[in-house]
Amino acid sequence: MKKNMLPPGLVNNLQEVLSKKGGNKNNDEKQKDDSTETSTSSAAPFEYDSSKPIVLVTNGEGVDSLGLVYLVQALVGSGLYNVTVCAPHLDKSLSGHSVTFGETITVASAEIDGAEAYEVSGTPVDCVSLALSGALFSWSKPLLVISGINRGSSCGHRMYNSGVVAGAREALISGVPSLSLSLNWKKQESQENDFKDAVAVSLPLIKAAIRDIEKGVFPKSCFLNIEIPTSPSANKGFKLTKQSMCRSTLCWQAVSANRHPSKAAHFMPNQQSIGIQLAQLGRDASAAGAARRGTTQSKNEEVESVGAAKSDTRVKKYFRLEFVDKETEATDEDLDFKALNDGFIAVTPLSVSPQLESDIQTAASSWISGVVSDGGEQ
Repeated sequence: MKKNMLPPGLVNNLQEVLSKKGGNKNNDEKQKDDSTETSTSSAAPFEYDSSKPIVLVTNGEGVDSLGLVYLVQALVGSGLYNVTVCAPHLDKSLSGHSVTFGETITVASAEIDGAEAYEVSGTPVDCVSLALSGALFSWSKPLLVISGINRGSSCGHRMYNSGVVAGAREALISGVPSLSLSLNWKKQESQENDFKDAVAVSLPLIKAAIRDIEKGVFPKSCFLNIEIPTSPSANKGFKLTKQSMCRSTLCWQAVSANRHPSKAAHFMPNQQSIGIQLAQLGRDASAAGAARRGTTQSKNEEVESVGAAKSDTRVKKYFRLEFVDKETEATDEDLDFKALNDGFIAVTPLSVSPQLESDIQTAASSWISGVVSDGGEQ
């Protein structure tokens, strides 16, 4: 059995404080619920055009990232789709296929012109799963999920760490066609306008995907990971590629304690409000314990101690994770990172099965070849 790490007296005092606060809590919650209902009922619902397909956009870097913003602007500006957004509130680009389980996530509306948008205090997979659950949006299922545009390549084994790829993968698991998009961003070389160019070169493929999903001829057993070269406007065209063995080495660097000013904030960045609440409860509990001791008249009654605390003598070490790119010898021109470095837009079909079966590869190859040959539009 797990031991309670708090002194018994402190636990009793905390319970006393919480019970006293509980009387007002119900009234406060009722007032809050009433105000929430009022604000919700007064807000005008987003109007959808039933003649246009629904497209859901998410990403790994946050709802305010340039890749998502420019992509949504382009989709809305085309006037062809009902655009919806459900993306992380903060950068979750390296969260992989993780989900938030056993904790409550917060969803807030986001201001994006022409789109119904929400920001979520969770991972990209949380965003897609929630959006497709029917609990958030009024629609039952979008025609296509687009995850991106991510800042940085997701080639090779990086796909397993990539939040933007995981968002598209979760859509496929849920039975919705999807694309993930990444820009091969390079420091001191790439510029913010490259995201606009990345959107421009991606739109033909996005439009072709939507067109063929409506026709029922888009590959159903895979999603497409699209890697855009560093200079998007100078790309050499689309190229069907295979996932490579390219990966970044995980490099753990020791960090000295004196260079680590805020340990609690470092280890629990999302729990700051909880820490403040616990601190306040601790002060209230101490006051409650002191008051109870002051009113105790019995000489034989033992007074509980709330101030005793064992010093933590454990040795603590601090580390920071960094990624170091490895040089990879490419022998196959069809590998994703090789095509990307050669200036092509690398399009890699990915499946949720351990291996991409030959019929999936053939179907995706046939579709992509047809799109590239007609420029993405008919």
